[in-house]
Amino acid sequence: MEFPQHPRRDRGENIVPMINVVFLLLIFFLMTAQIAPPAPIDVTPPAAEGATLDPDTALYAGADGALAYGDLRGEAVFAALAERPTDTPLHLRADAGLPGGDLTALMVRLARIGQGRVTLVVAPK
Repeated sequence: MEFPQHPRRDRGENIVPMINVVFLLLIFFLMTAQIAPPAPIDVTPPAAEGATLDPDTALYAGADGALAYGDLRGEAVFAALAERPTDTPLHLRADAGLPGGDLTALMVRLARIGQGRVTLVVAPK
């Protein structure tokens, strides 16, 4: 008895290895991505050219005068800044709505505790 010969069907390319590679790449990029923590106070800086922000040396000032430095808020900021070394500049990220008089008073108070090297961080134009 002879069996009829049917031509073999081509089942096409196997895409399982490609899917595995895509998932491995996805996991790699998710694991190596650096997620930045959110800013402690919602601040809209004034616009100008230049300036970069080092998050470790940043003082935040809100439009209402609220202050944040690391995990500290309010008046506790000044005690921490008094212990901070003065050889590196302090980056001040102030809201554009902060009145100029309040900004000046803050700068004077920072100079009194030894933080005379203050850089104002602005948004790029």
